[in-house]
Amino acid sequence: MMILSWRRRRGGHRTTKAAFSEENPSTNLAIPTHFLCPISLDLMKDPVTLSTGITYDRESIEKWIEAGNQTCPVTNQVLKTFDQIPNHVIRRMIQDWCVENRARGVERIPTPRIPVAPRDVLEICSNIMTATQRGDHKKCMELVEKIKRWGRESERNKKCIVENGSGYVLSALFESFSSISIEEHKFLLGETLSLLIWMLPLGSEGQSNLGSASSLRCMAWFLKEKNLSSCQNAVLALKELLGLDEKHVNAFAEIEGVEEALVKIVKEQICPKSTKASLMVISHLISSSTSSENTISRFLELGLVSMVLEILVGSERGMTEKALSVLDTICNWEQGIVKVRAHALTMPVLVKKILRVSILATDLSVSAILKLCKSQEGGGDQQVEALQLGGFHKLLMVLQVGCGEKTKEKATELLKLLNQYRGRLDCFDSSMDFKYLKRPSL
Repeated sequence: MMILSWRRRRGGHRTTKAAFSEENPSTNLAIPTHFLCPISLDLMKDPVTLSTGITYDRESIEKWIEAGNQTCPVTNQVLKTFDQIPNHVIRRMIQDWCVENRARGVERIPTPRIPVAPRDVLEICSNIMTATQRGDHKKCMELVEKIKRWGRESERNKKCIVENGSGYVLSALFESFSSISIEEHKFLLGETLSLLIWMLPLGSEGQSNLGSASSLRCMAWFLKEKNLSSCQNAVLALKELLGLDEKHVNAFAEIEGVEEALVKIVKEQICPKSTKASLMVISHLISSSTSSENTISRFLELGLVSMVLEILVGSERGMTEKALSVLDTICNWEQGIVKVRAHALTMPVLVKKILRVSILATDLSVSAILKLCKSQEGGGDQQVEALQLGGFHKLLMVLQVGCGEKTKEKATELLKLLNQYRGRLDCFDSSMDFKYLKRPSL
């Protein structure tokens, strides 16, 4: 027997640490040693036995094995198999002991669910493939819901599902039913896409299925839907997919109405995750080597520049970097430079972001400012404004604190451009607030 002194702990603490009632704030209990995991020395919640006959808590022994160990921690014998057999006898004894000591505040451990095994995943994947080939919507829905339930139970189940080929099978299901009728199968397709999100990135075959014309049309359809969950899942999947292969970018850009759907997500800012993903998708669309002027023109007409600058005024690091990436890419186009230059917030925001957010944000800000200052029309005005906002001193600091070679070259070129106006203007600090600027209404 082992004697442990336990005290009442706050709610929400690990259930392996028993809690005591207020009437008995401190009590000594004799805990049978075989109720404790040999690794963690905690009361076992899910006791399992290895091939060596030693019982451990499942969570502890799994971490031991995942760390690359191939021996039994107690006996040091090489494990012939990594199978973990639930020890129901010990588990029931622990539960009975908890019940017996309930008056002293000990909480009964719940009966653990048996985790999903690879053979379970392989079997359900086989059934999904068969049902998909038959076009059996009802059966596919039943199997997809089962996988979803497994995933909810534990992260271990999710990992097992992902590692045993379910990504490819579900992407094949998604492609197949989206090619039949998106409207008719929208619920099945939405549930399938929600599972695919936590399986990303997919293998090459899965990417091919998700990047097919029918799959892309389906995700574009979800972007326009009022269902916020489906919309978010679609934009998250597109963010991953379009970053892998430019052919997916080109195919998606040809779908009508995607610009409006993406800009709407940015404008409404449903959640930071969706907004970031949408900005990344937009960046892929306008930075593609085959991007058309129609695509960039449509984004500009929809007010993308104003929305991005509004985001930049007060956002956290990740959002700021995504927004700057979009703004810098817009400046690759002459019509984009015209729109960006015309906005009152542009230069104050860009100068302010230098050395204030991250190395990447500084690189993108310097790049965008250089493009604006070198533009054929209005370049001189941009140089004067950058100088007035303290851009010259910030660029000198960029060279002093260190930066990438490309950024250093751009900063040096910018300093040369600004130097021709230096001495003729009174500079003011760019760290001032933006209160003197009126925010444009979207």
